[in-house]
Amino acid sequence: MKPMRPSRLVPVLCFAMASALQAELMILEEIIAKVNAAIILRSEYERTVGQIRNELDSNPGMSAEDRTRELENRETGVLRDMIDQRLLVQKGEELGISVEAQVLQQRDDIMDRNGIPTTDEFEAWVLERTGEPAEDLMDRMRENFLSQAVLGQEVSRRVVVTRDEIEEFYEEHKDEFVRSEGVRLSQILVAPKETESEEDLRKRGEEVHGRVQRGEPFAEMARRFSDDIATKDLGGDIGIYRRGMLREEIETAVFDKGQGHITDILDVPNGLLILRVDQNFTEGLAQLEEVQEEIRATISGPRFQPEIRNYLSELRMESYIEIRPGYRDSGAVEGMNTAWSDPSRLAPQTTTREEVIRTRRRKRLLWVVPLPKSKVDLEDDAADTDDGPLVGGDAS
Repeated sequence: MKPMRPSRLVPVLCFAMASALQAELMILEEIIAKVNAAIILRSEYERTVGQIRNELDSNPGMSAEDRTRELENRETGVLRDMIDQRLLVQKGEELGISVEAQVLQQRDDIMDRNGIPTTDEFEAWVLERTGEPAEDLMDRMRENFLSQAVLGQEVSRRVVVTRDEIEEFYEEHKDEFVRSEGVRLSQILVAPKETESEEDLRKRGEEVHGRVQRGEPFAEMARRFSDDIATKDLGGDIGIYRRGMLREEIETAVFDKGQGHITDILDVPNGLLILRVDQNFTEGLAQLEEVQEEIRATISGPRFQPEIRNYLSELRMESYIEIRPGYRDSGAVEGMNTAWSDPSRLAPQTTTREEVIRTRRRKRLLWVVPLPKSKVDLEDDAADTDDGPLVGGDAS
């Protein structure tokens, strides 16, 4: 067979290069919004909309018209919520709030519940079930905890309910606070792990039960050993229960018992339960001290959401936000300019998925606001960058 001549080789190479370029272009990610130094990708937006659609499609009680209407209503808030999240995370980082302990605790809770002994196995487990790296899951946990921490710190202090308001509400609604006999309870839930035998589960439950019976602090034991994420950080506190609110066998175990009483181990559908009676309440009109937090929540509830929106509007006004045409931020501040910049005066606005992931791992910013430059200046900057431009290829 004769060797291929250079004249024939060139078209073949050109075709191969064109095919490779076309394949690369197929995985370009479009940036649809810029929030200070962060970006929002079209794929993130579409994934969220897809999750909403799947949720609505799984509701057999909704007609096709109702699903379409509800999807349109909820889709209007998708970009708003994504921008809110970026702003809260940035504010949390600016305030120096650390949530790493909560993130690691949540990861450990997932590992414990599913009998995963090592972090390497956890990473493999996450990848198998979600198709994404464990680091992405941890990043979402981190962002959620950070957002909630900022709202708790910055917004909660704006919602003030005075003692006079609580007392006034109590006097005006006394008929609502006539209660049956009640108890305030704390719990430790020992839940089965994925590969754990019933015998091993029972052994763990008995060990924890024995320790609290011997006098170790119940709240501390709940924080360390309870598998109920919602209450463990509260020392196991699950609130006040009245006669008739609990299953019969649980009610029998806690009512008519004195303060500090610890129940035997109770079998429940999700594991083994240990309860402690923290306080007893007699039948009749509840005392103000018993219901003051309930009243505080009732009064503050309607005030909290508007304050959250006000706070997020303030963050928007302090920020640099651009939104690509065709998308809308339903939380936009009136009069604030979020127009998409002229792409010819900015770095190109698309990037590959792999570059986004790789850049995130390096903890580098994907986009910064450049000063206006000439085309020659932009080309010189790109040539001087060791890694090449962080984003490439104009998709405007």
